[in-house]
Amino acid sequence: MSPETNSELDQANLRIVVASIAIVYIGVLGFLPGQSLDTYLPVILYIFVFLLASIVLRQVIARWPGHYPARRIFGMIHDYTGTSFGLVMGGEAALPLYAVMVWVNLGNGMRYGSRYLAIATGLALLALLIVYQLTPLWQAQPFMMLMLMITSTVIPVYAHILLERTRKASEQAIAANLEKSRFLAQASHDLRQPIHSIGLFTACLREARLGEDEQRLVDNIDRSLLNVSQLFRSILDLYTLDNGRLLPKYQVIHLGDFLADLVRQNAEAARWAGVQLRLRAGAHWVLVDPAMLATMVQNLLSNCFKYGAQRPVLIGVRVRDNGLVVEVHDQGRGIAREHLSKVFEEFYRVRQLRDKDVEGVGLGLSIVKRLGQLMGLQVSLRSRVGHGTSVSLHGLALATAPRQPAVRDDARQAGLLSGLKVCLVEDDYNVLLATQALLERWGCEVQAESTGQGLVSDCDIIVADYDLGNHATGIECIDQLREQRGWAVPALILTGHDVEKIQAALHDRQIAILSKPVRPAELRGTLRELSQEKITA
Repeated sequence: MSPETNSELDQANLRIVVASIAIVYIGVLGFLPGQSLDTYLPVILYIFVFLLASIVLRQVIARWPGHYPARRIFGMIHDYTGTSFGLVMGGEAALPLYAVMVWVNLGNGMRYGSRYLAIATGLALLALLIVYQLTPLWQAQPFMMLMLMITSTVIPVYAHILLERTRKASEQAIAANLEKSRFLAQASHDLRQPIHSIGLFTACLREARLGEDEQRLVDNIDRSLLNVSQLFRSILDLYTLDNGRLLPKYQVIHLGDFLADLVRQNAEAARWAGVQLRLRAGAHWVLVDPAMLATMVQNLLSNCFKYGAQRPVLIGVRVRDNGLVVEVHDQGRGIAREHLSKVFEEFYRVRQLRDKDVEGVGLGLSIVKRLGQLMGLQVSLRSRVGHGTSVSLHGLALATAPRQPAVRDDARQAGLLSGLKVCLVEDDYNVLLATQALLERWGCEVQAESTGQGLVSDCDIIVADYDLGNHATGIECIDQLREQRGWAVPALILTGHDVEKIQAALHDRQIAILSKPVRPAELRGTLRELSQEKITA
């Protein structure tokens, strides 16, 4: 149902309410001292018929929704006719019914726009003139009539001015949002590439035999890159949430293994911050969106590294109310009471003296809160100044373990990439060099190509960027190689675009997707899984 249809139905519902109130009001007048019920009985009967007709009109609107100008104008005439009859027959005591005229006028204008406001205003003035001609009391009060006419004109004119200003402001806001969306989409794609390539280059350097000083320089580069990546991901997360396109994709996962992976991924950042990460998870299976939960816990850990440096951090899991609670405790400086109600607001940061070197823009907890709302999780925070902060994620649903859970054997998998033939297609030269160097460090035999045109390969795995310029996409390149080889070669798409967009383009193709910037550990794990697909194929 469209917004316009909803507006018309709302107007019809309100018409029934107003008519019901009018019957009660006129009925009460008949029982007042010095008044006779017989005087108001015709008005009551007419409004009762008016009410029945309004109910029928409401059902018609509900049954046949849509924009019907004739029906809307009929509704106005219906309203003004009923009000005018009450004013003529009710005399002086019925004057409050004039408020109904004002409601009809403004109600139609506000709901349907300026054109209907003008029509309603014209009908209201006509109705007032008819009432004036039929009512001696009004004829004896010409200045009252003048006041009512002016009121019925000035108020709609002012409402029209406000409507036009609101419409223009709304159009400008929509245009600004569209422009912001275009900018963020393009900026996200352009920024992903250098962040992605720098991360791969530093991963290559880490696997080289570096001296202590050189290793320290690589650590500094990685640390700065991590800060940039976290800020970048926070902005993208906020952009995705604002677009309303993010929906939970639930999976059954082992919560302990999931959190252990996050701890391993953050081991380097924890070392830089002087934080000892401790995990107390237990053996629980939960139904959750792993990507959303990972983002939530990652943001909490990032805050611990910023504000709880040189102190231990505990990640714990407890059973509560037939569900699970994930808690992150730090022993940092804590948050003062006056800030606790605001820390989940966007861009709000707790600032203290000489802490301007702490990175971030105040989006982490806001994103945690909004992702929690999408998954039905309650996020709570407790903090004491000088003692630390605890954040809890309540409401994780317990699940039954799969019959045959996948068993990870990292020691056995460590050598799966050695000798693996990889066809790498990437049109960005720096990313191509970085990815090739890293894959070769892992023992892969890499065929590096900057274009998919005329590509021939006997590879075991295809790794391609989605956007390969104007000639082809990574998906088309993979299709070409698979057709050439005669079987579905395991393939991976790396992309700086929205993952949902790429998934829609894949249809039924069995192709893995990773979003840039890709963590080396994430890339390595995906390649291991694809290599196993190759073995079992």
